[in-house]
Amino acid sequence: MPEPTTSATETLRAGNRVVAIGIVVIVAILLVAAVLLFLNLPDANAFNMRVERIFVQNDNLTTQAEVKLLEILAQSGTAFADVLSSYRVVIFVLLVFSTALLLAALVFLVTIITLNRRISAIQRTGIQVSELLISRAENTVYLNNMEFKLTEAAIETLAVLAEARMDDDVLSGAQIEAMISGRDESDCEEAAGATRIKRLRDTLGNQMVSELLVKNIARRGYMLAIDKDVIRMV
Repeated sequence: MPEPTTSATETLRAGNRVVAIGIVVIVAILLVAAVLLFLNLPDANAFNMRVERIFVQNDNLTTQAEVKLLEILAQSGTAFADVLSSYRVVIFVLLVFSTALLLAALVFLVTIITLNRRISAIQRTGIQVSELLISRAENTVYLNNMEFKLTEAAIETLAVLAEARMDDDVLSGAQIEAMISGRDESDCEEAAGATRIKRLRDTLGNQMVSELLVKNIARRGYMLAIDKDVIRMV
């Protein structure tokens, strides 16, 4: 059975959806918390209203000491209202700050997870090929930032594989030999093409290329195990 595969684009879209949903959830939770908090805060004028009620209910308080006491209560109520108003501003600022911190934490978390996945993929494949430039005139291959001087035969083999990869084709050893030598495929042997692949691997470094560049598909042939969009030939 074929192994299920997911493209980088699908992974990126899924990650973006997770980030968007996480941001919406965090903002919604903090918004609900802010609404509930402000609704349950006491009214800033509650103390003043109580003092005013004392004035109304105790209109028989006529001595100077009693009036002075009521004035002090009224001033205390005004001070309490000012303090409570400032608390509301402080609470609002803290909620905004906590929202920013949670959103930043979410973005950093998703970034770390994405980087870990990319590092794991790189560890599995060894090197991620971002550019493969084949220069036939110079008999040189540029693989990412690495330069390899090859023989003319190795360059031809790699060029044939690159052209086939751009067409999403898999070439057998006989097909590779036929395309390079110009002979008919029926006149070419599978071993001749396999020998060319071996020489190419030996030239570039067998361990690296066998895992990274040249892939052998059982009962089908050979192909470059890289993205065709990164291939260029001059």
